[in-house]
Amino acid sequence: MERVDVSEAASISTGIAARYATAVFELAKGEDALKTLQADLGILEAALAESADLRDVITSPLYGRDATEAAMGKLAAAMKLSQITGNTLRLMAQKRRLFILPALLRALREKIAIHNGEVTADVVSAKALTKTQADKLAKVLAASVGREVKLNATVDESLIGGLVVKLGSTMIDTSVKAKLNALQNTMKEVG
Repeated sequence: MERVDVSEAASISTGIAARYATAVFELAKGEDALKTLQADLGILEAALAESADLRDVITSPLYGRDATEAAMGKLAAAMKLSQITGNTLRLMAQKRRLFILPALLRALREKIAIHNGEVTADVVSAKALTKTQADKLAKVLAASVGREVKLNATVDESLIGGLVVKLGSTMIDTSVKAKLNALQNTMKEVG
């Protein structure tokens, strides 16, 4: 049996998404349309999260290029997306690259954040953070990196308590779950 390196396919998708993201970002920046692009990203992210049909269209090989391109054109018009975003979706459909749409949206968010001097921190907590807690955490993180920090907060009740914060390549895990796992590993080593 032949081994398949799944990471290679993922890195190819990431590379394609990065190239599209660079092109779209530069077009929007050249037309002074970054705010519009940012709004389009929010609309597309929400649509992908809510619509199983849309997720199916972008990943299924059963739909032909022309049908997919027409669908993306109608979708862009219905969602009132900018011309840059609509044209990009149609081009991606024609080139059979719609499968990278989620990665493209992430890459564009990253480019816009860097352009705006922002850093995004992924925060996972056992309970939803209050506005005060989120503001205080963002302020502490901003002081440590020297730039404005936007929080991407999610909830994972399995953490029991505490937080897991990912900021760039740094991860801080103060969750009760991690502490219990560390204690369990220590007990295994002793016993």
